[in-house]
Amino acid sequence: MQILETLFYFIVTLGVLVFIHELGHFLAAKLFGMRVDRFSIGFPPRAFGKTIGETDYCVSWIPIGGYVKIAGMIDESFDTEYVDKPPEPWEFRSKPIWQRMVVISAGVIMNILLAIAIFWGINYSQGKTVRETTEIGFVLPGSAAEQAGILAGDRVLRVQGATVNTWEDLLSGLYLESLQGDVTVSVMRAARETTFTILKTLVPEPSVAPLGIVPVHTEIVVTLVEPGKPADRLGLRPNDVLVSLNSQPIQVDTRVREIVQAHASKPLAVEWRRDGVTMTGETVPTEDGKIGIAYGGRYTGPQSVVKYGLFEAFPIGVRTMADMSLLFLQQMKQIITGRVAVSQSVGGPIKIAQMATQTAELGAVAYLGFMALLSISLALLNILPFPALDGGHLLFLVYEGIFRREIPVKVKLGFQRVGFALLLAFMAFVLYNDIRNF
Repeated sequence: MQILETLFYFIVTLGVLVFIHELGHFLAAKLFGMRVDRFSIGFPPRAFGKTIGETDYCVSWIPIGGYVKIAGMIDESFDTEYVDKPPEPWEFRSKPIWQRMVVISAGVIMNILLAIAIFWGINYSQGKTVRETTEIGFVLPGSAAEQAGILAGDRVLRVQGATVNTWEDLLSGLYLESLQGDVTVSVMRAARETTFTILKTLVPEPSVAPLGIVPVHTEIVVTLVEPGKPADRLGLRPNDVLVSLNSQPIQVDTRVREIVQAHASKPLAVEWRRDGVTMTGETVPTEDGKIGIAYGGRYTGPQSVVKYGLFEAFPIGVRTMADMSLLFLQQMKQIITGRVAVSQSVGGPIKIAQMATQTAELGAVAYLGFMALLSISLALLNILPFPALDGGHLLFLVYEGIFRREIPVKVKLGFQRVGFALLLAFMAFVLYNDIRNF
């Protein structure tokens, strides 16, 4: 039953994302009067489908995406029948370069719009939770906050002279003011007001590293548990609260990674809480220092919810999409520079299916949020200037636009075949990596 549930969420998640992406290409092509011969979910060979009008709507056997076959264009079908014939008005090759660029980019644009729409809807329906405290519960060793002299128990009064009343005020004040220079922070400590200066050079980018402070009333909660991994065998479940690891209290999420990695292939005592009941057990992290969980901080202190109107929620959705895109690009940079192993950072069909199922179990908001993140990933990966991807086609068009001459069909076809072969090889590696870590 669990396998069927996992398969269902995988099909729904990937099906929606691929459909939205290809729909973008389809609608743009139709807008500019191009004939669309095939709308396929999956890559060739064709499995089944139905022809309506001039278009074959089908599902194909290779489940790594989809494609829209536009007349007069070198694509995943490698069709070159049109080469020796004069261009027809409805063909891709007969249209202005700017129209062809729009058609190629439309899939990525649709995935970005889907992510914005999801974040917009979440912000409109859920609002923004504001943590009504400025008291610091934990200071990360070595962080900018610790170097400035801030301690756990300090209650922040002002940032750069401006009064702060919530944790969100505190964080936004620190990050925004640090863009201009050093930041002065006034705190109440032992009934006395004390002022510190946090140097601009010490404040990291929000998406790169934490500032190093955690509000009081914060607990570390398990959000995902990978089936078959040490945490799953131990009995951890989503929504469990991590209390301690190796008898060390857990107050900030980075401590989880540090302690688990330090116990790679060695016994690790785990204490957690579920529905108010404390549980204990022992597990052995993998050789690369993992137990197969995702986790994050959850604030349990006084808070309020700020509701947004329909139009107020839209720019917040756009900002969330931009922040998530930046995080994804930074992760890509870490992979390319070798700071993070590819095998630890990429997931294929099995990983997507597992995460889709677990986020669905956490509720509609968590599942939709996961779908939005996946949609952003799909968009940014597709726009990479690599043959067989949208970015590769776009690169050809940029070249043709600059040099005013078309790239020979044989060259395009060669690049397309090489790119498609490399893409299949990469997918095989990802699938192998999924199976090995299953």
